[in-house]
Amino acid sequence: MKGRMNWKTLLVKRRLDTHKYNYGHTLIIGASKGLSGAICLASLSALRIGAGLVTVGIPSELNNIFEIKLTEIMTLPLKSFRGILKSEAFKEMKEFILRKKVNVVGIGPGLGNTSSTQKLVERVIKELELPLILDADAINSISLRPEMLKESKARVILTPHLGEFSRLIKKPLDFIKNNRKKLAKEFSLRYNLTLVLKGYKTLVVDKGRIYENKSGNPGMATAGSGDVLLGIICGLISQIKNLSYKEANLFEAVKLGVYLHGLAGDLAVEEKTQASLIASDIIEYLPLAIKEAITNKLFNQ
Repeated sequence: MKGRMNWKTLLVKRRLDTHKYNYGHTLIIGASKGLSGAICLASLSALRIGAGLVTVGIPSELNNIFEIKLTEIMTLPLKSFRGILKSEAFKEMKEFILRKKVNVVGIGPGLGNTSSTQKLVERVIKELELPLILDADAINSISLRPEMLKESKARVILTPHLGEFSRLIKKPLDFIKNNRKKLAKEFSLRYNLTLVLKGYKTLVVDKGRIYENKSGNPGMATAGSGDVLLGIICGLISQIKNLSYKEANLFEAVKLGVYLHGLAGDLAVEEKTQASLIASDIIEYLPLAIKEAITNKLFNQ
């Protein structure tokens, strides 16, 4: 289809004359004291899915932890207080985005939910113009005033689980479960964004289009699984270089990310079992998921 990204070529066989900047620079913002693991999972999955460079924007007091823990990932120490990012960190973040040619921003994993992080999330939504993926504590911040999403200059992808979506739309879980597609479509259209409603048969909704994912299993109901999905989506979007048809590509990237995330979980569970599956197993099996998708001719359908 014209305007559709050739994911098979991009993820499987790259051209010979190439370098890391051809595959984008992902920036993921998050982490707070006691919640450092989430952003590690997100950043590693972004790199594993093919992003050329990945940087984590983290509280400056925690920088030494990430310098030791993350080998292939770069760190951006940001203004913070007692291990929590301050709203003033936005200026440093924006300067870095311009200087280092960042292609996509993810925010939320382990961020914490304080007045300072809420202000930071609001500034990110209102002032950044890059593709923006909002997850976890970023969604919790938005739930206080969802109307801020209408002020965004960016193409926004929101990735709530059912509990977070319940807080966003102020509806009980049972009501949402019985009306998932209708509510997801209404929310996506109201705020002009791509919605990934996570859970059994995760939905991807964009401009009235609905994709219901069939991959994945109950073993993926484990801490950090959503952080891995955030990273996968960020990493795929970072590889979209032709922004003249980014709208079509963003939807395709999110759909592919959700599918590969679930497929990696399905492949991992064959060896690990559902009870023993952990989030890092999903990252480990991403290469096999890509190969499986090629074999079954699931790219670019």
